[in-house]
Amino acid sequence: MKEKTLVLLKPDALNRRLVGEIISRFEKKGLKIVAMKMLWMSREMAEKHYEVHRGKGFYESLLDYITSAPIIAMVLEGDRAIEVVRRMMGKTNGVEAEPGTIRGDYSLSVQNNLVHGSDSAESAEREIKLFFAPEEIMEYRLVDEIWI
Repeated sequence: MKEKTLVLLKPDALNRRLVGEIISRFEKKGLKIVAMKMLWMSREMAEKHYEVHRGKGFYESLLDYITSAPIIAMVLEGDRAIEVVRRMMGKTNGVEAEPGTIRGDYSLSVQNNLVHGSDSAESAEREIKLFFAPEEIMEYRLVDEIWI
């Protein structure tokens, strides 16, 4: 089942020069990048994106962190892309994340955990619309899709 998911490479991914490593992992897994851009998330956009956490003790520090430096937003597509990305990222807390996952290998803390990935089809749809206009999402075929 092909699906799309949003992935954000957070400020610490850029600040620690891990962008290429992280993107490479997703591509090597067979996920297709159908949209990507670098942006500085505004406070307003951050509030919309993290509205499910409003009122929680970490909410303000989360907003400060995500707006502290540029991020990279991507839409990845593939079979069960949401589940695949979530498993590749690992648990939110890098201490608890399995070695071999992005967070297990590189995360420094619960907040500085490098990546965000949509947690459901409904979240993916909402989050993708927040970061990308429909015309920014590319439809194309990879070489292995053409010959199969």
